Amino acid sequence: MIGQKQLRLRSIVPIFTAGIFVFLLYIYFLVPFNDLVQTFQQVNPFYIFLALAVLFLAHGFYAFTWQKLLEMLSVKASFTKAFQYTWVANFVDILVPAESVSGDFLRIYLLSKEKSGDAGKIAASVLCHRILVTIISVLGLLISTMYFMIYNNPPTLVLQIIVAIAVLNAVVLGLVIYVSIKKEAAEKIVNWTIKALVHITRGRWKFEHLKESATKTMNKFYEGITVFRQNPKGLIVPVFSSIIAVILDILIMALVFLSIGPMEAMISLSALIIVYSSSAIVHYIPIVSGELGTMEIFLTTMFTLLGNQQAIAIYTAATVLIRILTLWVRLFVGGIIVQIMGIKSLTTKNIT
Repeated sequence: MIGQKQLRLRSIVPIFTAGIFVFLLYIYFLVPFNDLVQTFQQVNPFYIFLALAVLFLAHGFYAFTWQKLLEMLSVKASFTKAFQYTWVANFVDILVPAESVSGDFLRIYLLSKEKSGDAGKIAASVLCHRILVTIISVLGLLISTMYFMIYNNPPTLVLQIIVAIAVLNAVVLGLVIYVSIKKEAAEKIVNWTIKALVHITRGRWKFEHLKESATKTMNKFYEGITVFRQNPKGLIVPVFSSIIAVILDILIMALVFLSIGPMEAMISLSALIIVYSSSAIVHYIPIVSGELGTMEIFLTTMFTLLGNQQAIAIYTAATVLIRILTLWVRLFVGGIIVQIMGIKSLTTKNIT
């Protein structure tokens, strides 16, 4: 029950406060304050509201992609349900330091409660969804980087950052795909986990039932992966909708820059894609954490290195506006949906 497993917001507040403080220090030492204030004063709200609408549209395509992947595995889930659960997953991703992995587990948990026996298939759909978005982001990063290098002379630091991100992502994605294909590897992980639990509890707890349940779920998971591998044509719609979702996410950034206005604020489309793709890839690496503070500094630095280095105040303002849309709006909307679902769960419990 979401109502029974509410997030402890008090434990999250220090993390958010620290992140905001770090970013404020960055602004204080590196960004001309008067220029930053002047930039905010000239923002055109029309483009910000347009970007807000695009945010909801992008999320709709993201949820639609997951719904279509579930349909391929004969797991029925309405678009509304997929839309709600992906918002809740974003909410948890922001609050829980485990980054996007926590949201993926929550999607599996929530839908599995309604579709008992389908947890393995649901996990396969979530993993395939993750792989699709990550591959699209990596391809976008590589293509935009090559294009930018042809027409510009990017700083060495930027290329080093991009290479580091690409290599780290390749390692993580490679491991995920390997375990997804090799059932034996997953079986070893399950057996090692069970043995570790037995060792920790010194044999006082029996985990035979847990191992049996994990085996059944794993079998369903690999059945789902097999369906995806044997039906590539069925992935056409999910891939296409994922690409649209990514394009809309990039459009949010572009609209923010349009809202600021002056030509010195403009940044090339290839640079915009580089920044988006690299930040998205960092977000999708489970071992990387820190939604607030570090990501703001990363975005501002990348914009500055790839654009006009004299316009750091403009890029800082753009980063703040982008994060309001992509972080705080998602946090707010996701929190509302969590509360609504919590009320429903409590009501259902009381009735039964």
